[in-house]
Amino acid sequence: MESQAFQKIYTKLTNITKATVSLNAQDVGYDEMAIVDGRMAQVVKIIGDEVVLQIFSGTEGIPTNAEVTFLGKSPEIMVSEQLAGRFFNAYGDPIDGGPKVEGETREIGGPSVNPVRREQPSDLIATGIAGIDLNNSLVSGQKIPFFADPDQPYNQVMASVALRAKADKIILGGMGLTNDDYLYFKNVFDNAGALDRIVSFVNTTDNPPVERLLVPDMALTTAEYFAVDKNESVLVLLTDMTLFADALSIVSNRMDQIPSKDSMPGSLYSDLARIYEKAVQFPTGGSITIVAVTTLSGGDITHAIPDNTGYITEGQLFLRRDTDIGKVIVDPFRSLSRLKQLVIGKQTREDHPQVMNAAIRLYADAASARTKLENGFDLTDYDERTLEFAKEYSDQLLAIDVNVDIDKMLDIAWELLAKYFKRTEVGIKKEMADKYWKGE
Repeated sequence: MESQAFQKIYTKLTNITKATVSLNAQDVGYDEMAIVDGRMAQVVKIIGDEVVLQIFSGTEGIPTNAEVTFLGKSPEIMVSEQLAGRFFNAYGDPIDGGPKVEGETREIGGPSVNPVRREQPSDLIATGIAGIDLNNSLVSGQKIPFFADPDQPYNQVMASVALRAKADKIILGGMGLTNDDYLYFKNVFDNAGALDRIVSFVNTTDNPPVERLLVPDMALTTAEYFAVDKNESVLVLLTDMTLFADALSIVSNRMDQIPSKDSMPGSLYSDLARIYEKAVQFPTGGSITIVAVTTLSGGDITHAIPDNTGYITEGQLFLRRDTDIGKVIVDPFRSLSRLKQLVIGKQTREDHPQVMNAAIRLYADAASARTKLENGFDLTDYDERTLEFAKEYSDQLLAIDVNVDIDKMLDIAWELLAKYFKRTEVGIKKEMADKYWKGE
């Protein structure tokens, strides 16, 4: 981040904590960037003339007479078409060896869109992942997270969504990525020839954790440029929001703030909502859709991070390993897209709602049959058939490695229904069954 001429320099710190420094200064604004002893910092509190600066890389080694230079501006990013295909750090600086981006400078972290300028989400975003498109269809302008255990391949799922989603631009915000994950994203995008529509902001485990707090705002400011200025459909992928919240907790604890549930700051709900509420469908055609990852600690969805996320977002996509097929699936029982009814059967084939409901009901019957088996009860012929159906349904439609279009998904579902059940057992309207049934 470049500095400006004639900046006022302060050389007396009044307090130093693990994450912040304090000093007396005038004419300083909230969120303003500064350089403290050569390290990037940001104003997080102002009380009278006392200013508290958050040091992104920590305060270790900073003396009380360190030079403090205020830059007179909040964090910024340069936006233009040159962003496409590039990788940047949390400050918006290139990390891919390419040149600096030229364009218009915009402050990050602005307010969400006025409700008057919003339109009801209405356009399907196909991902090619059957567990999403078939049972939990995404809609432009929606905000929805993946809930996953830390050992599940959620970053591979995000990369697949980025490559398959029918969107004009994909913005990736990676927080706390390992170097392997960073290189994985970079190689996958490059090898697929999709870099021309993907912009990536990356904070790795080698970078200071507090820098993660800048990544969502960088990604969303870029998304707003393409959605508002270019009227494009933009899909924002944020991974991992749990590490973002952990960074909030680090700052909060080091500032001696009283923690809330699970050692999270009391402002957690507002901090998450400020990000997710950037999802929007504009009347002019542009849109911002947010798909995030929230990793779970021991599968605990009652933890403060997933709990608050669930109140803000419009559903969730729950990843689970299916032991019967040895693959990770999108769990149809714990997943929900609250806006799917706006597009299924309207922008997809007419039989979509009927097939979706029938298949999930039969999958639930299989779960009941499995419980009977585990408790030593005899299984009926119908129970046996539901168990076989559930295995193939998981393998061919729920697994995250399935990559087919929605019409093909529906055709596969019809074939599985006809293979294991009679028309009278599936509960689908007669006119739909007459038109699409694959059996005798």
